[in-house]
Amino acid sequence: GRPLNHPGMCRRCQGEQSWLLSIDSCSAHRQPIRRVIHALKYEGMAVLSEPLSEVMASTWRARQIRCDRLIPVPLHPARKRERGYNQSALLARSLGRRLDLPVDERSLVRVRNTPAQVGLTRQERRENMLGAFQCTNRLDGFSLLLIDDVCTTGATLEACARKLLEAGASSVRALTAARAVMRNIH
Repeated sequence: GRPLNHPGMCRRCQGEQSWLLSIDSCSAHRQPIRRVIHALKYEGMAVLSEPLSEVMASTWRARQIRCDRLIPVPLHPARKRERGYNQSALLARSLGRRLDLPVDERSLVRVRNTPAQVGLTRQERRENMLGAFQCTNRLDGFSLLLIDDVCTTGATLEACARKLLEAGASSVRALTAARAVMRNIH
């Protein structure tokens, strides 16, 4: 998900198995996008999914991403009750309308309410996601695009992609509104 001037993977990802074909992000997770995402996620500003999805649609078009379905990263039901909605699902629905693509909110579910990822190292984030997701349907032959608000290390996206591929998806890519600026995440 890091911007590169060449095809392939960054040095950090080389040598690691990836379940994702690519991670595309629209912006660095800096102001003002950071404030917009925070308001969407924690301040009940669901309406902000519309302008964010417009930016995501522009990135989708510019990068010529191809897929059969959009899959939002699911929230655990307890977290969804607290927040009132899943911000990734809002982004996926709005993006799906803009791109005329179906959104599948049922095939991938979060079965474990994981602790927050904030402050965890790259390895701790991966371990935190083990067993967090499950597929409820077969996805044989579908090319899927995971939708999320922010990519930090990619641990959540990787855990989702692995389950989707195990359910028969032909490929999984990811598109996020923002990409965290990596500093001390190992």
